[in-house]
Formats: sequence, structure tokens, C-alpha cells
Amino acid sequence: MNTNKWLSFYKPKPQARLRLFCFPHAGGGASSYRLWSKALPPEIDVCPVQLPGRENRVMDLPLGEIDALLESLTIALKPYWDIPFVFFGHSFGALISFEFIRHLRREHGIQPVHFCVSGYQAPPITNKLPPISHLPDDEFIDGLRELDSTPEAVFEHMELMELLLPALRADFEIYEKYEYSEEKPFECPISAFGGRKDPLVLEDDLESWRNHTDNLFSVRMFPGDHFYLHGSDRKPLLEAISEDLKKQLV
Repeated sequence: MNTNKWLSFYKPKPQARLRLFCFPHAGGGASSYRLWSKALPPEIDVCPVQLPGRENRVMDLPLGEIDALLESLTIALKPYWDIPFVFFGHSFGALISFEFIRHLRREHGIQPVHFCVSGYQAPPITNKLPPISHLPDDEFIDGLRELDSTPEAVFEHMELMELLLPALRADFEIYEKYEYSEEKPFECPISAFGGRKDPLVLEDDLESWRNHTDNLFSVRMFPGDHFYLHGSDRKPLLEAISEDLKKQLV
């Protein structure tokens, strides 16, 4: 039984030879990945990461400083690195997982065997979004709508939005304060994914991840917008992830 509050919807697989840690978009929760475990092979353990301030952790204080978040993640997830592991990050989750890999490599001498990134331009970010985390609630919510970076369903339930505001502010604060520092490319392969109708992240933006690996690199585009992976037909994406990760199981 999983009792780690940083891993919600995690159901260990007895045959697992690889762990896939999934990081959600800004304000998002682990439930975004709750159906992935059944869709992926029994050799792949799906570990949906639950950051503080959302879903079953809505009463936990969100972390608006990336260094504090990375240290907390290291302590929480370290017990699960007894087998090879992979990171998947969508949108804001891509930024967090990217910096988490660099943190682990610098401070602990470990790194994942594969990195899957979705819906996010590779750092350094050339078309950074305008700062909104400091705005009053109404203006902040309007800013979220304009950016099209939050699922529309959230705006349809204002009670939910009110609960999510602290987490959203913390995530956007991390994004706005983020300053890229150059390091050597990863040794692991990178797979980049995106939605063909995503107005925020174009295929060329995903291509820029090629600069962050000395290993294999690929880009795949799927039907849908920025939240293409939450649509009813996520099968092509999961098949692509499965195809890439099976190479790590040989």
C-alpha cells in the first residue's frame, strides 16, 4: 500500500523494472495520470507526483521557491530509485522535472534513464509569459484565461478555482523567477511531445530540447491543444511513451 503523500494514485506493479514519475501542469494534480498505469506495460511503474496545495494535499502549503521544492522532492522520492527511473513532465511539470534532473545530477550523482517532456519550450525560454502571480485574484484569473494555460474545466467551477489559487500562484511564481543557467547536456535520451493545435508551444519549441541531450532525441505531435494529453484519446501518446521506454528494458 502506498502511504507517500507525494505519490497519489500510485499502485506498485510486481513486475516493474522501470518507474515513470509524472509531473503535472501548473496547478494540476496527480489525478491527471491516474489512468496511465493500466495503459502501460506491467514492467513500467507509473508514479503520479502530487505537489503540495492540490487535490488530496490542498491543505498543504504550496512551495513557490524551486530550490525548496527540489529538495523536498528528493527526500520524498529517493526510496523509489531502487530501480531505473524516468521523468515525464507536462508544461510547468516539464520545467520542474528538467531542473530536478539537473539537481539530482549535481547534488547526488544520479539521473533518470530517459526524459519525456510535453507542452513546454526548452530552456532558455525565448518567449516567456508575462508575470501575473502578484495580481489580485480577479486579475490573476483573467490572466490565466488569456494565457490558455489552465484547463477550461477549472474556470467552470469557481469553488475549485478558489482552492487552486494558492498552488497556481506558487507555480507561476516559480516560473516567473526562473533563471536558466547552462550545464552540460543530459546523457539520457529525450522524447518531446506536443499538441498540434497548442497555441503556447509549437513544434519548433519542442525541437529546442534537442540541445539538452547527447543521446537520442525525438519529437511527436498529437491531435489537440495544450492539454492534448488529457483528452479522451490519449492512447497514441501512451503508445509512444511505451515504445520509447521499452528500449530501456532490453
